[in-house]
Amino acid sequence: MATITKASVADAPALDKLVNSAYRGESSRQGWTTEADLLSGTRTDVNAIIQLIGHPDTIVLKYEEDGELLGCVELRNENGKLYLGMLSVKPHLQGKGIGKQLLKAAEAEAAISKCTSIFMTVISVRKELIDWYVRHGYSDTGQRKPFAFNDPSFGVVKQPLEFVVLEKPL
Repeated sequence: MATITKASVADAPALDKLVNSAYRGESSRQGWTTEADLLSGTRTDVNAIIQLIGHPDTIVLKYEEDGELLGCVELRNENGKLYLGMLSVKPHLQGKGIGKQLLKAAEAEAAISKCTSIFMTVISVRKELIDWYVRHGYSDTGQRKPFAFNDPSFGVVKQPLEFVVLEKPL
């Protein structure tokens, strides 16, 4: 049976493994969310996830089936809007509806928090991913943000990148 619950600090090592497998390295190529051709290195680490979980305005939801972690999403309340980040699904299970269920759970959290919208940033060249979010009600706001990560432990950029801001009113 599948469950979506709030992650705890004890989940950080498994979340780290899941997120990195979904976005970076050879394992990410099994799915369609890979960033391996855009960035090298890792997407996150255990300490960063522990900091997210410990932040008072942030929760990380985890999707589990029969005790196995299959997906997660970061949600952060920013002035009445819910930021959605780190949506991750095990690469070999992408396209099976887990991401869609996590999006629905994010919307439920937004309603509980009385947020007016959900927004996110997506690397602009990730057309297939942007299209997936558009199919789920998100729109390109026209706003762009620089991809300005200077810590190589979270990836080394292989080409110039920027973020697109997507938003879904609630």
